[in-house]
Amino acid sequence: MVKEEHKKWYSPNLSAEIDMLIFGHSGIPILLFPTSMGRYFENKDFKLIDSVEGFINEGKIKVYCPDGIDKLSWYNKSIHPADRVKNHIWYDKYLLEEVVPLARHETGQSKIITAGCSFGGYHAANFAFRHPWLVSHMFSMSGAFDITGQLDGFYNDDVYFNNPVDNLMNNSNPELHYMKIVLGTTDRDMCRPDNENLSKILTQKGINHWLDIRQNADHDWPIWREMFPNYIAQL
Repeated sequence: MVKEEHKKWYSPNLSAEIDMLIFGHSGIPILLFPTSMGRYFENKDFKLIDSVEGFINEGKIKVYCPDGIDKLSWYNKSIHPADRVKNHIWYDKYLLEEVVPLARHETGQSKIITAGCSFGGYHAANFAFRHPWLVSHMFSMSGAFDITGQLDGFYNDDVYFNNPVDNLMNNSNPELHYMKIVLGTTDRDMCRPDNENLSKILTQKGINHWLDIRQNADHDWPIWREMFPNYIAQL
């Protein structure tokens, strides 16, 4: 049995109560995002947590599953695209000022790992590339990295700084070169072009990474449950 803890608190950044599940007792903290509009319990329900149970019980990793607010940000078609981005920026501040300090304090580690599947891969990459001094590893599984499709043609500086395929080219933070980056995808993955494109950008910048293209697999949980423990085993 994996040690599981549910935390709920009022977030000053989000002006709302928000939930998080935490798995494990010690180890490197992993910030594991849900998929598109997914909730904090999604990675447990789809057994991604089960896939790394051994590493959790050994004390190698401690997994933090924050709630998502995609319905209020990127997928919120009822508000102007500029406000969708602003809501995401509040989410980034919530992670930066509330979740990450908690994870660092509880584990005694100075850096975290970010990870996620599908749209969770976007969140993992965006947070890692925005705050590379805090992130040692980034594991994306079938991630999508161009957010402009959610914004109905709108573009401004806020979009630029939250769109990895745009801002990474001009990001000269040396910490990026110390980060271990894995882009997991499959031969039949609808997000494979996104991963190949981000891989090209990283290559152009001389940033080491692993573009892991699995064969005979779809954009779905079964392959992500194979990938995640494979990547954790590299630690």
